[in-house]
Amino acid sequence: DAQGAARMVDVSGKATTARTAIASAEVTARPAVVSAILAGNLPKGEALAVARVAGIQAAKDTSRLIPLCHPLPLDCVDIVFSQQADNAIAITCQATTTARTGVEMEALTGATVAALTLYDMAKSADQGITIGPIRLEQKTGGKRGDYQRARTG
Repeated sequence: DAQGAARMVDVSGKATTARTAIASAEVTARPAVVSAILAGNLPKGEALAVARVAGIQAAKDTSRLIPLCHPLPLDCVDIVFSQQADNAIAITCQATTTARTGVEMEALTGATVAALTLYDMAKSADQGITIGPIRLEQKTGGKRGDYQRARTG
């Protein structure tokens, strides 16, 4: 607010519109561990299935995890995994809603928790797993309009 105190933004005057956000995260591990994750051959079981459900659930629970986020009626949350290199898995989370505020935080939370779940599922095979970067790739809808992360490299 004007005095610098944290507050929830009042979105009551904003129009309800269709909104989409896509966020990504990357998990890097030893190549053998990435292969085991992709094949579903970890001691804890099918890591991708568990991480997909965890990411979806986390996106749905974002307003409970991030104090000033508005609770949103999510129309869809989709988590996709793809191998980036022999030692990396990319995670993409797309969240959609029809609401007065965007779904960037839900997409970011979904991608992050999916990555954390892969870490948990595979940590006994590789304690050197890293997560990151985690970032917003794109968003549509809202007063500020669409956003697309610039491709680098």
